[in-house]
Amino acid sequence: MASAELASPALSDALVILGAAGLVIPVFTRFRITPVIGFILIGILVGPYGLGRMVFEHPWLNHITISDPDSLDLFAEFGIILLLFAIGLELSFNRLWQMRRLVFGLGALELLVIGTIAAIFLAMMGQYWTGALALGFALAFSSTAIVLPIAGTHTPVGRAALSMLLFEDIMIVPIIFILGAMAPNAEAEGWEGMLTTLWQGGAVILAMMVLGRFALPRLFGQAARTKSPELFLAASLLVVIGASLATAAVGLSPIVGALIAGLLIAETEYHGEVESIMEPFKGLALGIFLITVGMSIDLATIWDNLGLIATAVVLILVFKASVTGILLRLMGARRSTAAETGILMASPSETTLIVLAAASSALLIQPGTAQFWQIVTAIGLTVTPLLAMLGRAIARRVEPIPELPEEDEAEGRVVVIGAGRVGLLVAQMLQAHDKPYVAIDSNPDLIEAAKRKGYRATFGDAARGDALSRLGVDDALAVVLTMDEPVLTQRLVAKLRKDYPDLLIVCRARDVRHAAELYRAGASHAVPETLESSLQLSEAVLVDIGVAMGPVIASIHEKRDEFRAQIEEEGALDYKPKLRSSTADG
Repeated sequence: MASAELASPALSDALVILGAAGLVIPVFTRFRITPVIGFILIGILVGPYGLGRMVFEHPWLNHITISDPDSLDLFAEFGIILLLFAIGLELSFNRLWQMRRLVFGLGALELLVIGTIAAIFLAMMGQYWTGALALGFALAFSSTAIVLPIAGTHTPVGRAALSMLLFEDIMIVPIIFILGAMAPNAEAEGWEGMLTTLWQGGAVILAMMVLGRFALPRLFGQAARTKSPELFLAASLLVVIGASLATAAVGLSPIVGALIAGLLIAETEYHGEVESIMEPFKGLALGIFLITVGMSIDLATIWDNLGLIATAVVLILVFKASVTGILLRLMGARRSTAAETGILMASPSETTLIVLAAASSALLIQPGTAQFWQIVTAIGLTVTPLLAMLGRAIARRVEPIPELPEEDEAEGRVVVIGAGRVGLLVAQMLQAHDKPYVAIDSNPDLIEAAKRKGYRATFGDAARGDALSRLGVDDALAVVLTMDEPVLTQRLVAKLRKDYPDLLIVCRARDVRHAAELYRAGASHAVPETLESSLQLSEAVLVDIGVAMGPVIASIHEKRDEFRAQIEEEGALDYKPKLRSSTADG
């Protein structure tokens, strides 16, 4: 009986959470509303400031409310860890390196400018300068947990938001250390502790990267050979939890370890399977985090201070949206991208709550001040999905993108993924031979330019399955992948081959090794651009310096056969792939 009584609160909380997920996700999805709002509303309803305050009068409410909100903190933190892990799976080190200018340029500028201006304003309002700095930088953070699931990581808005959020995640630990060092009773050990954490953290990250390169392919290879989904899941959780604990052990944020674990797995051929197997857990854990946000909102306190709280929320949102939008424009972003990203990034973050708690414990701000800004932050997190919709609407007004004209024949056409120079050249050839096609790209600049030139193009993120389904990939003659993103291309090929076994999939490959990976993922044809351009350059120079055309073509045939054999070997194929060019049919 005693054990049953002890288990009852935990089981009751689990029932509320699972019931909320089962109710919120289908209902809000049906009405095309992000479940983020639903989870927060559930948190308000079942939390200590909602039905929870009536438990003593009506004990039966204990079974549909959260009895101990603090007990969910661990699960909420795990949700954010899984979210950063999933982001790492989508990125890979190559893509992160390509984003370095945005991360350490735009990201650093956004955090420093917003934090400094906010601190100056708060100091002018009477807050002591150390507390003003703490509040200013706390409010400068934006929500990784809510923004990225809304924006994605492949659109211009998603890439801009990701770069700023990555830098913010990197800066969490230094900012918290600095706040501790600024405390009235702090000693020099605070600064020494930060330096110790930084060098130890750097050593741990380096060790993880070296070890992960060798150990992870073998670990997941063994799991794959067993053909056991349970073992694959166990290996995935082992990696993400182990990496998070490793960085936490030296004082860094556990989300740094989760991100690095995702980046390392993204470099392996098992990233697609890991991503799909972790998706349900990420969604549920993120839902728990959003429920905890809702439980922190006291509607009675908000009502009593409605004017002051509403003014603070509006000022923060307008200020952050304006500064972020201006910085993006100065960095060369389009007006629509700057407007939408600025509005989406306007809310404070779950990290804001962490920094506020650190500042309060360091006696830099009063508990009442911390509570006020916690309420402002919770409201900001709640309205973020509404800000996303507002941002999209304003972006369309600021810089409208031409709509795709109606097409009578949607069946039997070619879907070209990527509207860059290669994609448009493919579209031009299809157009010249009267073959129906449509090009899709997540960059509105490319789409607008393509439409102005008379190409059939539409905005969309091919990484999202609904985008390709909407374009009729089920009945398409072929899909041509032309973008220069090796990891994303390989992932899309595997997904398309799994969903459409008979589909003709033609890909642009970066080199022979990439072509082998694409064939292994299920491509019908993969054309290595470096190979074909090199062979054509060789043909031109050899003929023009006096070598007879016959021997030149024969040597090119021979070289192409060598690369065929290499692709066959590296891709573990049971046939020699066709490498077509202007000089030979292959």
